Amino acid sequence: MNIQRIFTDMADADPEFYDRVSPRRASIRTLLRGASLAVLPIALGGMFKKAYGQGSPNTPLILQTLNFALTAEYLESSFYSTALNTPALVTKFNSRGLLADVTLLRDNEVAHRDLLIKTIRDLGGTPDPQPTFDFTGGKGQGGGPFADVLSNDATFFAVAQAFEETGVRAYKGQAGNLMSSKAVLTAALDIHSVEARHASHIRMIRQTQFGVNIKPWITGVTSGIPGTATQPVYAGEDNTMQSTVNIVSLPNAATQANITPNAATEAFDEPLDKAAVLAILTNFIVP
Repeated sequence: MNIQRIFTDMADADPEFYDRVSPRRASIRTLLRGASLAVLPIALGGMFKKAYGQGSPNTPLILQTLNFALTAEYLESSFYSTALNTPALVTKFNSRGLLADVTLLRDNEVAHRDLLIKTIRDLGGTPDPQPTFDFTGGKGQGGGPFADVLSNDATFFAVAQAFEETGVRAYKGQAGNLMSSKAVLTAALDIHSVEARHASHIRMIRQTQFGVNIKPWITGVTSGIPGTATQPVYAGEDNTMQSTVNIVSLPNAATQANITPNAATEAFDEPLDKAAVLAILTNFIVP
């Protein structure tokens, strides 16, 4: 989960959001970049409560936005928590020296989940209950395409990669809404880069520990994940057009050779809109 994405969605619902929270937008940037995980829920909760505690015609939309984000946080925090409560997986994480990696992912997602729950309550709302998840991707109908996700560590990290890269693309889809605020946009890009490094780290785990033929970044629509279940996560990543320019038609200054399609797609992230993200997440939620 990306805290800046929550700020973006809240600003979409309430154009006066930043003015309500603080007349100095730089203070938001300072908070996001400097607060520890332990302090962040308290600091942001107090900020939102002050902004909306007296009521606002936009509060229902704000609460809907927060509960939407909470669903994703329930999924991610539950995914990593369930893995760390599954002895067979923990044994495999230990054997590969990866237990600390998964534990850190779990801790971050739990902190994000708790932040959202506290903030919703501070605003007088009720957090949506946690859904029942089917991490196999089968919508609760029995073994989905990742039936062994909680017994096979290779499958676990493949699904983790899909979750992380969905988040990166979902966040990119909201970046344009921050163009009017230099301070908030800068903070957003800082956080976005960290999210991308998380995805890259998981890709390197899959490459070095499991021999998957992938790079630390996305090439075209290649995920290194068997089957087609996660392909919606990568749909559109083979785009070579940027700002009306076809990157593959640009000459390389050193060799005078055209840039390859792979190199062109590796050079840019592509956004996912909210509808596409929901369609992906729905596969992991029991109706």
